Amino acid sequence: MQSVKQQQILGYFIEEAKEHLDTIEQGLVDLAATMADSERVNELFRAAHSVKGGAAMLGFDGIQRTAHHFEDCFKILKEHPVKIDQRLEDLFLKGFDTLKELIEALQSPFGLREEDAQQAVSASEPTFRELQGYLSTLISGKSAASKASASSQAAATQITAVLRAMLQLFKQGDSQKGRQQLVALCNRLIQISSTTPNWVTLLQTAQRAITNPRNGYATLAPVVIKNLKQASDLLLTGSANRIAVSANLQTLVNPPAKSSAPATPAAKQQISIPLEPRAAARSLLEAFNKSELIEIAEFIMKAIQ
Repeated sequence: MQSVKQQQILGYFIEEAKEHLDTIEQGLVDLAATMADSERVNELFRAAHSVKGGAAMLGFDGIQRTAHHFEDCFKILKEHPVKIDQRLEDLFLKGFDTLKELIEALQSPFGLREEDAQQAVSASEPTFRELQGYLSTLISGKSAASKASASSQAAATQITAVLRAMLQLFKQGDSQKGRQQLVALCNRLIQISSTTPNWVTLLQTAQRAITNPRNGYATLAPVVIKNLKQASDLLLTGSANRIAVSANLQTLVNPPAKSSAPATPAAKQQISIPLEPRAAARSLLEAFNKSELIEIAEFIMKAIQ
């Protein structure tokens, strides 16, 4: 009577296990589609868990261990969805063949012999080790990509803030303090990627152009901002090797000195002089060379005497 009861329990387990096998197989055949549906992933996990529990209750150690491997792997997929590729699908299906073989052996005339189960499980261990190792690699790669994306986004936010601050300084008008602040902002940009030679060279060139008093803000602003914006776009898209100092920016590092020859009437130009004394002086310094400035100073001194 006990033997009949055991046969009934075994029959129930086999029928239930075959249903769970169908669920697992359907999920593995198109694993990418399965991963897109969290409930289907949960079904795979529950199916493996049920097979493991039933096998443990009946003492089928080989089936229990194999189902446990699947349960662990499906748990990883639940908690860390990864991009499915052919290698991952092949490893899952290879492991599934072992589980299916063990359960089908229960229906054979001799049943599942312990030595056969142990041999099948031992043969499948390398597959499951490779499967879990590959899952770990995929998760690590996804984590690294996520961190890189977050870092890139933070850099983009910081660069945008610095460029806006530079624009505001240019709009406020030329001053020694303003130029010092612009140089400091360039230093902040250098720190974002201080190990990228092209990026550092560009910013150091911009600093030299900014500190050159011959360059007025009207000339500096469009050239500096354009160069930095283009360079930052290349930096953030992984093309830092294409960053280069433009000819316009390089010219501002050592702009040509104004000619000391007297201007002909046809070449004379007019400039606007601000009412604020220091600003007026800066405009004169930018517009005239040394000999012309001495002439202007002498004329002013005579006029006020």
